[in-house]
Amino acid sequence: MIDERVRIFDENRNPIGVVSRDEAHRVGHWHEVFQCWFVRREEGIKQVYLQLRSSLKKDFAGLYDITAAGHLMADESVKDGVREIEEELGVPVSYEELHPLLVMNASIKQGDFLDNEIANIFLFEYNQSFDTFDLQKEEVAGIVQADFEAFYDFWMGKQTALHVEGFWFNHDGERKNLNQKISKRHFVPHESSYYETIVKEMMKYFNQIEDR
Repeated sequence: MIDERVRIFDENRNPIGVVSRDEAHRVGHWHEVFQCWFVRREEGIKQVYLQLRSSLKKDFAGLYDITAAGHLMADESVKDGVREIEEELGVPVSYEELHPLLVMNASIKQGDFLDNEIANIFLFEYNQSFDTFDLQKEEVAGIVQADFEAFYDFWMGKQTALHVEGFWFNHDGERKNLNQKISKRHFVPHESSYYETIVKEMMKYFNQIEDR
């Protein structure tokens, strides 16, 4: 396995060195990641896309997550992070097509795993069919959509379940339709404040678009 190296930062986002990705997670060093949420607007309906993480993933296998995301290596810029989208989803996207949402510190702590991320977060409007996704199955098992208003209410504590629809590949590699209600335990355990911030910023984005 390639020893992935990441830049690490202090709490004020000043660079302080380079370490392996595993060490960053073991010690809890702040490091940069790229995140892109796909959204859809069609005939007044707003939706958000989620990825279903592969069962082969080392961390958080089989849970729902950001549409496309990954670590920035030590020699990469934020712009280089756009590669994650095509690698994971098979959708070619240029950095200039993305809408910068925000940069925020986000943490996940489980046992000895402490993932302190400086998250560079973007939106991408994608109105194509599910058939246009070509998933990297070692990383991503499926893609689903959720109604954005319901997604917002879900993370703001107004609903306890979220309806999603899409597709996934089972253990035999067969593509199957997916239609289910999920709860927060089905998501990667980012802090609640992370999800709340994301949906609020998404809402601002949609409102700005509609006001134009």
